[in-house]
Amino acid sequence: MTIDFVKLTEPTAALINTLNRWGNDTYLKPLNQPNPSKEALEQEHTLTIEDVIQKLDYQHTFLIYLEDQLIGEMSYTVDPDHLLKKEPGTAWISISIGEREGRGKGIGFIALDYLEQQIKGQGLKRMELGVFEFNEPALKLYKKLGYREIGRIENFTYYEGDMRADIRMEKCL
Repeated sequence: MTIDFVKLTEPTAALINTLNRWGNDTYLKPLNQPNPSKEALEQEHTLTIEDVIQKLDYQHTFLIYLEDQLIGEMSYTVDPDHLLKKEPGTAWISISIGEREGRGKGIGFIALDYLEQQIKGQGLKRMELGVFEFNEPALKLYKKLGYREIGRIENFTYYEGDMRADIRMEKCL
């Protein structure tokens, strides 16, 4: 199994189409983005190349490839406002395996290890993330990688008829 990571510098129309497909996938959408209501969950969102270019001003994004096929993306942002613990030198991280064939193979573990090395290389000392309470595979992965829960934000996202919590986790480097 060959896994490669490529830092995103210039988004293409094909990449934007893929990100939009993943962002509106009915399986992934509840796992990857907060939805304040059923209507928000059901609403389709569309990214543009300009949206992604603007994000690259403050977000470090890496594309994940399995056997030369794009299967996911991951990113980190330094000291964003939404950190639960406002400690300077913190990377807020996220990961999404967008293609079904990339899930359940340990790729998330390998990808997050790579992302951690990139963050260490920037001299950052801490990572923080949010994971929805119902996303058990992600919770299991983060715990396996040494993340620990530091708090919860109740009623954060809509899922299966109820508002659910966002679990905030950290790992010190």
